[in-house]
Amino acid sequence: MSSSDAAVKAAGADQGGKSAAVRMLATGAALVVAAAVGFYLVFQFTEAERERELRDWQSRMAIVADSRFADIDRWLDGQLEDLRGVADNQSVQLYMTLLHEEGASAGDEDAPAELGYLQNLLTVVADRAGFTGEISGPEVNANVNRVGVAGLALVADDGLIVVSSPGFPPIQGKIQSFLAELEPGSAGISDMYLNASGNPAMAFAVPVFALQAEESAATQLATVIGVKEVGDELFPLLEQPGATEETSETLLVRQSGQTAEYLTPLADGTGPLKTKLAMDTAGLAAAWAIQTPGGFAIRTDYDGNEVLAISRGFEQVPWTLLYKVDRSEALAESEERLNTLMIVFGLIILLVLGGMVALWYYGTSKRANEAATRFEQLAKRFQGQRNFMHLVTDSQPNVIVIMDEHGHFRWFNQKALNLARMERGDMFDKHVSAVLGPVEGKRIAGWVKETLDKDEAQSFTHEMELGEGGPRVYRSDLIPLPAREDFPPGVLMVSQDITDSVKERERRENAMRQLVETLVSVVDQRDPYSAHHSARVGRVARAVAEEMELDRTLVETTNIAGNLMNLGKIAVPSEVLTKQGQLTDEEMRMIQQSVLTSAEMVRRIDFDGPVYETLAQLQENYDGSGGPQGLKGEQIEVTARIAAAANAFVGMVSARAWRSGMDFDKAVDILLQEGNKKFDRSVVVALANVLDNRGGRDKWADFGEPPEDDQPPPA
Repeated sequence: MSSSDAAVKAAGADQGGKSAAVRMLATGAALVVAAAVGFYLVFQFTEAERERELRDWQSRMAIVADSRFADIDRWLDGQLEDLRGVADNQSVQLYMTLLHEEGASAGDEDAPAELGYLQNLLTVVADRAGFTGEISGPEVNANVNRVGVAGLALVADDGLIVVSSPGFPPIQGKIQSFLAELEPGSAGISDMYLNASGNPAMAFAVPVFALQAEESAATQLATVIGVKEVGDELFPLLEQPGATEETSETLLVRQSGQTAEYLTPLADGTGPLKTKLAMDTAGLAAAWAIQTPGGFAIRTDYDGNEVLAISRGFEQVPWTLLYKVDRSEALAESEERLNTLMIVFGLIILLVLGGMVALWYYGTSKRANEAATRFEQLAKRFQGQRNFMHLVTDSQPNVIVIMDEHGHFRWFNQKALNLARMERGDMFDKHVSAVLGPVEGKRIAGWVKETLDKDEAQSFTHEMELGEGGPRVYRSDLIPLPAREDFPPGVLMVSQDITDSVKERERRENAMRQLVETLVSVVDQRDPYSAHHSARVGRVARAVAEEMELDRTLVETTNIAGNLMNLGKIAVPSEVLTKQGQLTDEEMRMIQQSVLTSAEMVRRIDFDGPVYETLAQLQENYDGSGGPQGLKGEQIEVTARIAAAANAFVGMVSARAWRSGMDFDKAVDILLQEGNKKFDRSVVVALANVLDNRGGRDKWADFGEPPEDDQPPPA
């Protein structure tokens, strides 16, 4: 072999060694990537299992919380029902009517016999319903008052006791404040307090009305009030039958100033109403429960233990039910199982990697080399696509995410991560409810499903609380993504923060409203005969437009046009507006022309809706007989049809010094007779529905009151 051949062979061997080294490095890199992907998938799986375990616990704890909530709510209702049994007793109502007329009380020497019956009745009901307690004070035959802690009493409107069961406490302190704040004609429940014996107590009240009279504040004769110590009845209701968790605890809490107060006994032996913690205590479960009724979260309890917590808020009393279980107990079994799974999967991954190394080491076939090459190319392609997508989306100011059909995050840009305050690895595959909370998450998951079902893009405007600064207004566009071989069906959601635009629109609307009110006041000062007329037309027109379910812009248009319809009277001489005699034809024409003048005066103002068109068409008739253009039917703006009917209605029902306002029903009948002639019948029907079913008669009752500044009619 020549030296040149040897050199060539050596060079070939060296090149082969370099190629082998390159392949070794490529395969090693592929194995590292495979290991990383494997461990990442294991991590995602364990995180998903943790989320599933938390959801399971949320469901289990919700059953307990709802059960305890229902029992306590029934107990509260039961106390009021016991008192209603007394208040609705016809004998009680009859006797109280007689006593109310006579002004008698149990302390009078000549008290009527009815008081004895009432006292016996209250005593029986108090014994049956648990409104009894020990009476403190010496048992001696002396003129010494003995103080009770529970009982039933009938209390007059002046706050004095008419008659009571034995042991009823004095009406002072918390009881007196409760009665003072009670709305006349309604029942009520006081908040929990410590009584003179240092025990938790509550007061309940139900009004007594006159016999066979309508139940209202005007017919209330007295109040049945019951006071009892609630510890023995209420606190046992917090215990869940069959509960096996050693650290579970159901508590009642309320906000007291800047503190969270525990109403019920604590597991550490602290008595009821003895513990208060600051509302701003970091992670405090009680503070969170008060602020988030109906929520589920991981927080810390009064002892600093990390707990799973779920809350329910009461409507009858300012309480929140908090049910908690120590996280260490609740998730101990699942954490042990997940740790074992991670170890097992890790060993499996290591074994697989070992097998792959062995296969690489001993496998010299072309197929193995080609497979490694393809794997490397696919990995680089995936990495490149991912980097490109991040490069494009992370620079966008809007929130961009991709969710699968079940509402799990599959892709998200940096803006989404910043607002969610999460790391990229933590947010991937999480359900939207786990990031945004159950209420907002359920709503967005519903939009995702609706978008996929319809297979068309949709837009929604809504509020979300992301990051700091409170709720913000977003417009979210959802675009369906079809399924591919390597990607399930999903939805691309782009959310734009439009809070500033919404605030600007509201500012413009407020400024426009103030301008309209100013112009209306100018017209009212020049024309005392039509004072308040245009404002009333605006009110009626708005109500009818809302009844017809027009969009917000058209509703505002009817209101503005109604208020501005008399603006053109600024161009009419004041002596014509206030003339006492018969108007000439020219003066009448000027008055009628003022509506069109109103339209021309606002023509160049940039309203959101067709205010100019509404005013210009206000004198058109539905059958085409009006003017100035002779429009008919749907050719007339719906806002103009509404304003015309409202104008006629207000003109008929508004009172003047020289005449009374027409009855609402008669005015509607006249409008119906002109239905589909002068007025749109559907508008008149909507007006009638507002009067009969939307409280229009009460809201517009002042139309029939003659204004003080009205002048006599023209001669």
